[in-house]
Order: sequence, then C-alpha cells, then structure tokens
Amino acid sequence: MRCLLVFLSLLAWVTGAAMLPAADRPNILILLSDDQGWTDYGFMGHATIRTPHLDRLAAQSAVFSRGYVPSSLCRPSLATLITGLYPHQHRISGNDPVFTAPRGRPRYQSEEYLRLNERLIAHIEEHPTLPRLLGAIGYQSLQTGKWWEGNFARGGFTAGMTHGDPHRGGRHGDAGLDVGRKGIQPVIDFLDAAGDQPWFLWFAPMMPHTPHTPPERLLEKYLVPGKSIHVARYQAMCEWWDEVCGEVLNQLDRRGLTDKTLVIYLCDNGWIQDPEAPRYAPRSKRSPHEGGIRTPIMLRWPGRITPARYETLVSSIDIAPTILAACGLKPTDEMSGLNLLEVCRNDGRSDRERLFGEIFDHDVADVDVPARSLQYRWCIEGEWKLILPAAAEEPVELYHLSEDPHEERNLAGRHPEIVQRLTAAIQNWWPGT
Repeated sequence: MRCLLVFLSLLAWVTGAAMLPAADRPNILILLSDDQGWTDYGFMGHATIRTPHLDRLAAQSAVFSRGYVPSSLCRPSLATLITGLYPHQHRISGNDPVFTAPRGRPRYQSEEYLRLNERLIAHIEEHPTLPRLLGAIGYQSLQTGKWWEGNFARGGFTAGMTHGDPHRGGRHGDAGLDVGRKGIQPVIDFLDAAGDQPWFLWFAPMMPHTPHTPPERLLEKYLVPGKSIHVARYQAMCEWWDEVCGEVLNQLDRRGLTDKTLVIYLCDNGWIQDPEAPRYAPRSKRSPHEGGIRTPIMLRWPGRITPARYETLVSSIDIAPTILAACGLKPTDEMSGLNLLEVCRNDGRSDRERLFGEIFDHDVADVDVPARSLQYRWCIEGEWKLILPAAAEEPVELYHLSEDPHEERNLAGRHPEIVQRLTAAIQNWWPGT
C-alpha cells in the first residue's frame, strides 16, 4: 500500500510538473565526501592538505562556503540528500536501531536488528527520492559507495553496487564501498551504457572515512616530525579522495559531457581528527558544532552557473529542489529547500532568514518517532548560532560565528534576547515532539 501511494503521488506530480525538452536536461553528478572537515581543502584555505582537482572544480563552480547538513551523521544526512527532507520528516534519524546484541552470531544479523532496521529502511520508500523523480522523466541512475537503505533499487536507482543483504555483509554499502579505493570502473561502465540518455550518478565512496589507509606515496607527503600519525593519515586520505574525484571529472571531460552535466559537491558530515587515536575528536562528527555540520557546497554547470564564491547560508535540503529545477521539475510539497540556481542568478541573495538542523542519537530509540532520539536542535541567523539541547540539564549555547568560528565562547548568558528569539524560531520550525 505504501509503495502504491508513493507511485500515485509521483504520477500526479510528474503530470503536473513543467518539464524541459529532453535535450536540455542535464546529467546530474553528486560527489559526496564522507567524514571530512569543512576547512580541509586547498580552496577553503588549508595550509597543508592538497586538493588540486577539487580546487579546479571550485574555480569553475558557485562555491557556497557556508554550507551545512542538518544532521552530522551519515545515514540521516544521506537520507536528507536523496529526499530533500529533514530527518524528522523522513524519519531516518540515526545509523542503527537500538537492539540487544546477540551472542554467538554476527551483531547485525540478529532477528531483532533485522526487524527494526527493515522498518527504518522502509521509510525511504515512503518518499519520492531523487532517482524516482528523475526516473519518471527518463533518467537512468547509478548508486555507488555509501548507501544504508537496503538494495539500491529501494531508493529508486535503476542500477547500483549495493545489494543490501545483511547475511552477506549488507548494512551501509557492502560491495558499493569498493568504489574509489578500488577504482571507478562501475562509473565507467555506467557511462558507457548510458549512451544519450540523461543520467543521475550518486558517487559516495567511503572516503576519506576510516579506515585511514592512504597509499604510501601520499602518506609520505604528510609525515613530518612532530605531526601525529593519525593526523597524517587523515590528511593523506583527503588528498586520495581528491584524486578519485579527479578521475570521475576526467571521465566527463573525455566524453564531452562536462557542459551537459550539473556537478554538485558536498560532504555528509564533518570531521576533526583526534591526534591520539584513529577516531574523530569532540565537537565534530555527531555534534551540532561547525566541525560536525558545516561543509562547502559547490555547483558547476558550465554556461548556466557563473563561477563565484558566496557566503549565503545554504543546506543539503537545498540540493533536491535545485536538481529538480535544473531538470525542469518542481519540488514536491514536502520539500522546503531553496533552488540554488535561482540564488546563483541573484548573485548569492536569498530570502532565507535562518537555517535549521537537528542532531539525534547514533542508535535510534524508536524507528518511527525521531523525537525520542533527539539530542539537539540548532539555528543560524546571520552570524548568530543557537544550539538548543533536548536534555534540560545541558546548557544552551550561543555563538557569533564570524568572530568565533570554532565556537569557543558561549554568549548565551550575555544575549538572552537573542536566545529567546532563536529558541522561538526553532520551536516554530519543529517543536521536537
């Protein structure tokens, strides 16, 4: 019944949508980094990490240096990107359901886990995802890399690498996680087969995500006296990810597809490397701080998007409406994001007053009610950022981002009127219940 309702709503949406002639529809390429700090690129000013291919892409793109994801954890972040909805809307709020670990068998093959995770996966079928929406007007689509929602077809992709079978290691990408670290042959094969049909390519290797195992030739560049080996490995992984992006972009150049392709770049969530261990440091991944939720967002479409750099507040909820607009389609009624093509045409100006987001537990307490796993909600208005904890015993945090980009000085006590205003805005956006 759920799939039938989605199909009927999709049919009605396509029938009422204004569509471009097929020849004017661009190909769509999403380059999705995994666990990378927002500062960790040459074009974002990092003094050590080399990213020449992404620097070149940035020079050809509209770069939104104040880009964000609503939630700083991969599974809900990816679900937002593919649906254009906040986690509390699509209800995939964490990576795994809370369950009792079994004895004597693999943790993620317990009956309880499989039952609860199936209910989480089913949420992706309740919404018209980008592959489904584009497929309705003739797009072929390929899933590669990170993908949590079972088999690729459950997200609407026409082709993919992830089988999603938990009894064969399916959890968050399985065979799809080979892409990038073991080359890009699935991408090449897909482009060979696509011919003149428009396509949508989800390129989401688990890079620079742990395990940080860069080639020795890259690691050697970052091994200097006094530097943590863990930091060196992470930085080398960032350059390896850059090389992989360069391979994909070179395929567009070689095939004459560069001018026909809208390329979108962003990261699923941030990362600050712990110098003492192969893990993330506090106030990065899974946190509501800039180190967890901020990412540069880039859009390249030669002849259609003028290269520029903007300080406009943008979010990954804007990606789906932007892609649909590029293809001559309207956003669905549930989508609240901006069309970034219009923002670019307006020299970076938008009517957005505030940006919102939400952080949940890694393990989902209730797979149908995200509020039961809520940790924080956050709001940015201009340079002011409010972090509102769900737990009453935790302090409210207020930061002025241009003066304090690393959020070291909590100004909540000095500006109660701003706290009150942004708290009301958050409550009006989503009350967290």
